[in-house]
Amino acid sequence: MADPQSQTDFSFFQTFLCSAFAACVAELCTIPLDVAKVRLQLQKKAAAADGMGQSRYRGLMGTIATIAREEGLPALWKGVIAGLHRQCIYGGLRIGLYDPVKLYLVGNNFVGDIPLHQKILAALFTGAVAISVANPTDLVKVRLQAEGKLPAGVPRRYSGTLDAYFTIIRQEGLMALWTGIGPNIARNAIINAAELASYDQVKQMILKIPGFLDSIFTHLLAGLGAGFFAVCIGSPVDVVDRS
Repeated sequence: MADPQSQTDFSFFQTFLCSAFAACVAELCTIPLDVAKVRLQLQKKAAAADGMGQSRYRGLMGTIATIAREEGLPALWKGVIAGLHRQCIYGGLRIGLYDPVKLYLVGNNFVGDIPLHQKILAALFTGAVAISVANPTDLVKVRLQAEGKLPAGVPRRYSGTLDAYFTIIRQEGLMALWTGIGPNIARNAIINAAELASYDQVKQMILKIPGFLDSIFTHLLAGLGAGFFAVCIGSPVDVVDRS
């Protein structure tokens, strides 16, 4: 993005809505993978609590198959409502605030390619702010996803997403919705920086290659690069945050 002023074509509100909508579509498509990831990350802790010596889930596809077989196919979409709540807030804020913060850091009169470290700082800040607001939705989503098949006669902890919000407030207090906010800020700020800053930088590099235009294909390539960096950098933090 060589010209910072090119980002002023869209208002914050427009960017927020588009980002939130895109994030929600992605959430609907990928939440089975997210459920499997949470179960895999938590299975050692769950196995110790259940007294099970053998791993219940094996690999991504094996975990998905086990959940579908034991709990039914809809169980792969556990926490989807909370996930959509999260994406509307977190997805909209982290991307909607990115360009305004980035331009604030370099100044409105800046001309040229924005330095990578400024992009990283902007993404760290917007990721931290966004998850600070969205932490309650993240907490509820993970709690719903983590609950596996229960023994006969044992009621579920929460009957649904809204019940989870109200039960947590009633039993643990309002501030319990921000449990784990420290690690969550660290995790999401780092992943957001790896994602947005790398997307920005990769797209900037691609556009300097002769023959490449600011097209859907260019955005797709930049997005693939950003996803790769986000997973490589964010996965260790993600495991620590879920433990």
